[in-house]
Amino acid sequence: MTVTLVAAIVYALATAVVVGFQLALAAGAPWGEYAMGGRFPGRFPPAMRAGALVQAVALVLLALVVLDRAGVVALGWTTVLPWLAWVPVVVSAVSLAMNAASRSAVERRTWVPVALVMLVSSLVLALTG
Repeated sequence: MTVTLVAAIVYALATAVVVGFQLALAAGAPWGEYAMGGRFPGRFPPAMRAGALVQAVALVLLALVVLDRAGVVALGWTTVLPWLAWVPVVVSAVSLAMNAASRSAVERRTWVPVALVMLVSSLVLALTG
């Protein structure tokens, strides 16, 4: 198994966890303290639930970019637009910074490691894919 493939699988698995979390928030799971700096403990209000759904879709698209770059799925996106492989890197870096700066201790403890894994694995793909 190549480093590229391992990085793609790691990114996809980490993303699946975050997508599942976002979908649960969108469905009304009372996990608000684990997101958005803990500003909405319990269930998210309707607008935030819609935002969680949008984030889930965006994360799926980022995972598809990573999987395309690794050759796991043949979408051709990163062949036509090679710079696209850097979008998950940038989004992961921003996510890491935002989670690290969160006022919510449980959010930091939960999501900083996940964001770090996503950053490193997407960076490996962008550099080697």
